[in-house]
Amino acid sequence: MNTSASPLAELARSEKPIGVGIIGLGARGSWAERSHLPALRAVPGYELRALSTSSKRSAELSGRKHGVPRTFGTAAELAACDEVDLVVVAVKVPHHRELVTAALSAGKGVLCEWPLGNGLAEAEDMARLAHDRCLPTVVGLQARSHPVLAHVRDLVADGYVGEVLSTTVVGSGGAWGATVGPGDHHVLDAANGTTLLTVPFGHALDGLAYVLGEPGELRIHLASRRTSAVDTESGQPVPMTAADQVVASGRLPGGAVVTFHYRGGVSRGTGFRWEINGTEGDLVLTAPVGHPQLSPLTLEGGRGTSTGLAPLTVPEPYLRVPHLDPRADAPAYAVAHAYRQFLDDLREGTSVVPDFTHGTARHRSIASAVTST
Repeated sequence: MNTSASPLAELARSEKPIGVGIIGLGARGSWAERSHLPALRAVPGYELRALSTSSKRSAELSGRKHGVPRTFGTAAELAACDEVDLVVVAVKVPHHRELVTAALSAGKGVLCEWPLGNGLAEAEDMARLAHDRCLPTVVGLQARSHPVLAHVRDLVADGYVGEVLSTTVVGSGGAWGATVGPGDHHVLDAANGTTLLTVPFGHALDGLAYVLGEPGELRIHLASRRTSAVDTESGQPVPMTAADQVVASGRLPGGAVVTFHYRGGVSRGTGFRWEINGTEGDLVLTAPVGHPQLSPLTLEGGRGTSTGLAPLTVPEPYLRVPHLDPRADAPAYAVAHAYRQFLDDLREGTSVVPDFTHGTARHRSIASAVTST
């Protein structure tokens, strides 16, 4: 979708800051507080001007804590604020469509966290509305904005591994294991759309597609080995209807084999390991947990006559947000790079950061590939 003539693009090209309003920026460790807030403050060209939460009182508390001047008790009030140019939706998935629709109806650009919708139909509705109104959008598939993945993409394209033969991803979800925190019960209910399949697997699939190309012949199998988790505070069991095992396979353009295995909970062995194996070399990415979009990533490689792996440093040009540390600021790191690239897209008319159309396609690729539960 070409949004280069939108008011938001014109504002970005004017070098004036884009006014941002965040729906869901709380004061008690929310995702927006851990990721979007530090990301926006690290990227020149944005100004956080407003926030809304579930009530006026909680919004005022959050505004005082974070130094945000305008606070609202409803998303509709935030979307109507003249000082807000870009609305960030960072709340639970079942509320995405309602809040995104309010922002788009107010004529605002929108960044919505992933999953875009609670299922494909909702994502299609939001993408259609954004397209009809010619409004810029971003979906929070930020793994593809991570500097490590950008570097790996270029290494593969430049022939570091030769011809890619296969690639394998193994990841642990963190959630969907033996225990659950008192504030995280919603992720255990498949009806809420925040599952092992949609979140860690979805982010990893999108990052892999960015680096190696979109997998074809994708087949996804789900299994539920656990049917409940123990609440860490009460000690009581909580029903789990979301699958805790995701196994997928496919073929890359050119024929290379792709395999995934995501498991719920935390493994004593592998948190995240992604191997790219080729005729001339190998690349390996690792992280403490299977969320490449929010974890510190370590890159190693070996090729030619080398018999082992050695650390590979990401060159300086890929590191476009120098004020953030990739480990200490890991939840905000890829998010900040996505915000940086979005500015470039607005100013230059490019479409590098994934928009709602891309998010809908990712929903479709996952939904159409699931073969069993």
